Amino acid sequence: MSGPVVVGVDGSQSSLDAVAVAAGEARLRGCGLKVVHAFIWPAMHAPLGPSPLGPAEGGLRNTAGRLVAQAVERARSVAPEVEVGNAVVTGEALTVMEAQSRTASLVVVGSRGMGGFVGLLVGSTAVHLAAHGSCPVMVVRGESDRTGPVLLGADGSPAGEGAVGYAFEAASLRGTGMTALHAWTPWSVAATPPQDPSMPYALEPGMLAAGEERLLAEAVSGRRERYPDVAVEHTLVRGGAREALIDASRTAGLIVVGARGRGGFTGLLLGSVSQALLHHSHCPVVVVRGSDASG
Repeated sequence: MSGPVVVGVDGSQSSLDAVAVAAGEARLRGCGLKVVHAFIWPAMHAPLGPSPLGPAEGGLRNTAGRLVAQAVERARSVAPEVEVGNAVVTGEALTVMEAQSRTASLVVVGSRGMGGFVGLLVGSTAVHLAAHGSCPVMVVRGESDRTGPVLLGADGSPAGEGAVGYAFEAASLRGTGMTALHAWTPWSVAATPPQDPSMPYALEPGMLAAGEERLLAEAVSGRRERYPDVAVEHTLVRGGAREALIDASRTAGLIVVGARGRGGFTGLLLGSVSQALLHHSHCPVVVVRGSDASG
């Protein structure tokens, strides 16, 4: 997509951090930034103007305007060369941001908003957008200003092709390397019938690992020609994907995964690996749905 980077704001520190990251993304991509606030109060039939007994600058509508202005100021301080627009859109945050994703190149949100419960690791808006957004969704969590490599969770599935393309593009824009990590266990690899039907299914030692290594190489090979500037490190891990990726995110600048991977249940919009990263990653996470192919 060629649309703007869209960032959702609600006045929380988490959303202001997301604004700073979104402004940097817009600068890298050479596109505009749109600051959006979902203004639910008109739908709740609440009074929007200032109280007759209060200051003229009071009231819900003025408050919404001030928090958007604060976000715009933050964006311009980070990336003054980026054109910044803004909108206060009537509606609930989940619905508003999902609609904004239809014309955006990237949607950025904080991991938690003002309504987050104590102890809740990631907000409902972030999870909902990752599952339903029409473009890649970045959830800003952990340390957002690190300069480590782009970490790609690669599983070789067709649903993950968009994530591969996005990761290469992100690494190229940042001028960093990329680590393509593939985790596997004997239970995650489908049994392959032997060429000779009379032979048992058992494989010789090392054949499973060799097959998974080929799968990882093939998953990223199609993008190397388009992005020759991106140095790719292949990392094959025997173990759970969630644990491996969370651990690797400690030294990454950004992690990119598909919404669903190999072995995902039909109809499941967001897989267990992407959900785990939204809750526990040490750096910002981009979730790319299967139809969000980039690059």
